[in-house]
Amino acid sequence: MTLVVFALVDGVHLLDLAGPAQVFDTAGYRLAYVADRPQVMSAQGLPVVAGQVWPSPSPGDLVLVPGWRGERALSEELLARLRRHHDSGGVVASVCSGARALGAAGLLDGRRCTTHHELQDDLARRFRRATVVKDVLFTVDDRVMTSAGIASGVDLALHVVATREGPARAAQVAREMVVYARRNGTEPQASAMLRHRDHLDDTVHQVQDLIDARFTEPLPLTRLALAAGVSERTLTRLFTRATGLTPLRYQQSLRLEHAEHLIGHGTTVEAAAREAGFDDARMLRRLRARSGRP
Repeated sequence: MTLVVFALVDGVHLLDLAGPAQVFDTAGYRLAYVADRPQVMSAQGLPVVAGQVWPSPSPGDLVLVPGWRGERALSEELLARLRRHHDSGGVVASVCSGARALGAAGLLDGRRCTTHHELQDDLARRFRRATVVKDVLFTVDDRVMTSAGIASGVDLALHVVATREGPARAAQVAREMVVYARRNGTEPQASAMLRHRDHLDDTVHQVQDLIDARFTEPLPLTRLALAAGVSERTLTRLFTRATGLTPLRYQQSLRLEHAEHLIGHGTTVEAAAREAGFDDARMLRRLRARSGRP
């Protein structure tokens, strides 16, 4: 079971902490909270209790630094822990101003990163060897993950779940949390799976789970309706009302994004069409032209 260690700094923003914690807890990960002293005061005035003994995360675990308000002195132990975990093959992450801790640990040098829009210029001035990317929710570069701030920590955490457990699992977690699962990282092939999950229709979510897992296979409407326990007409009506797409159009959007991902990585149109589940490349070309792609 994946362990997520939250390294807390005095003045921590509650949503920077609570958003990712809720995602990882919902996904069934183990959580640990550490700080330099038994209690830190949040930026919103709520005291937060934490341990002082660091666990021993394995390379498969995650160490995350939520953001904080104001200027804070960062302990050498925190910076050393971040470096050590990354050096051992682990993932380190930050939300909002937590990127400063990663920068102070030398982990942003030569890497892409981001932070809250009000702090981006400051981050670039502090860590000139970092490449600060503006107007994105999160970045991922060589096991260093940074997010823009506040609610974007939820997006970063959902990205971790999607990467490790699959996009369908991330969508399930988002649904349980009743959040809109946004995706604008570097892997667009998963975005359609989450873009159309901002609804509360369990029947439609059930069908989406099936399509997400098997979108490269033939999925006739009769099979989907049987799985959902409703008629074909009812399923089409519910699905269209919830997502704005028919089940077929939804499946095609998944196939198209997967094919675009493959083409972007050097695969031919013909090979990408086969891999994505199209009978031939003609349908893929039509869909690409319809969406404005060459």
